[in-house]
Amino acid sequence: MTTTSTPPGLARFNVLEEHAALAALHEACASTEWGRRLLAARPYAAADALYAASDAAMAELSTADLQEAMAGHPPIGRPKPGDPTSAREQRGMAGATEALKAEMLELNLAYQEKFGHVFLICATGRTGEQMRDAVKERIGNSPEQEREIVRTELGKINRIRLARLVEEDA
Repeated sequence: MTTTSTPPGLARFNVLEEHAALAALHEACASTEWGRRLLAARPYAAADALYAASDAAMAELSTADLQEAMAGHPPIGRPKPGDPTSAREQRGMAGATEALKAEMLELNLAYQEKFGHVFLICATGRTGEQMRDAVKERIGNSPEQEREIVRTELGKINRIRLARLVEEDA
């Protein structure tokens, strides 16, 4: 049996004051309820336990909680100025042509008009074309279908962001 030490970021997160831990969680996901649930389950012995808690919390979020989480995400192709996280995650749009950026803006607006929130996708590792194709496919979904897809996509984003938190050095 091999034992592994707690990653440095996870060890730090486990001992943070409550307000600082909530702030760190809010950087990963804007849902207050999600953050409260993860905070309540501290300390975490391993990153996998944190990820499992994240997945469980995400599965139980209400529609209002999901909307709060989505409000923390900028539209694809328009990362928040000065926000390295959204810029890094949306890197696939950085080299997109002006035509693709214009098309994404139009699609984002149509999606938002239909569903009442930004088009949300785990953009990490995706090209601009893949994101465009996904919004074109998903705009035909019912609000119920889309809510569950968004829940899944948020879960993926949260895991990526939590992994960065867990692994970061002091």
